[in-house]
Amino acid sequence: MIIPMQPIGYINSCFPEKFGIPRQAGLVSEACATLELVSPYDTPEAVRGLEGFSHVWLVFVFHAHLDSGWKPTVRPPRLGGNKRLGVFATRSPFRPNPIGLSAVALDHITTDKGHTTLHLRGVDLLNGTPILDIKPYLPYADALPDARGGFAAERPDQPLQVEFTPEALACCLARQNAGYPQLMQLIRQILEHDPRPAYHATRPGKHSFGMRVLDFELRWQAEQNRITVISLEKIPV
Repeated sequence: MIIPMQPIGYINSCFPEKFGIPRQAGLVSEACATLELVSPYDTPEAVRGLEGFSHVWLVFVFHAHLDSGWKPTVRPPRLGGNKRLGVFATRSPFRPNPIGLSAVALDHITTDKGHTTLHLRGVDLLNGTPILDIKPYLPYADALPDARGGFAAERPDQPLQVEFTPEALACCLARQNAGYPQLMQLIRQILEHDPRPAYHATRPGKHSFGMRVLDFELRWQAEQNRITVISLEKIPV
């Protein structure tokens, strides 16, 4: 059976690379993105009434994993990467059909010359992610307080302590004043939830990491439960 699908739009997010993206939507509230709808789905009529909802479900494609194939078992980061579970018991991107689902906050909707854009917060999406569908989040049906959460019943552990060197702090504040509001809060929220591969969390000693956030190369050091931001450099265009 052939099931034809095509994207209705694409994500423009603060995450240009896979490393560092939050493992679930909503963990990093300052992670913003826009969903640029494409023709013929960008007509304002297609989103009429959606502004009344605070959150939406996004059905998307793990486009960075299209050539990776699927795996019957995977190692969830939540379990430290040390235990295998069935792929259908996880949200791993290594699926038979690389489709994901995220509930994100809908900040507002804009229309410019008939072209519609959704402004989102709390995203866990790679820049350029193709979106297959949008559905309104219905609290009475989608929030199930008595549901069981399996191995991920609770939010992740206590966030890590995040500090900035004086140099990194001054640079971050300067960037905020130059047109990147809430940059420090975004960085802090990303690092609090420990973007390192699961096996790094238990390695002794101090280790250095880097990732791209917006237009910047962010570098930090991790030691036990403390992360120190050491630099924030603008990526040359």
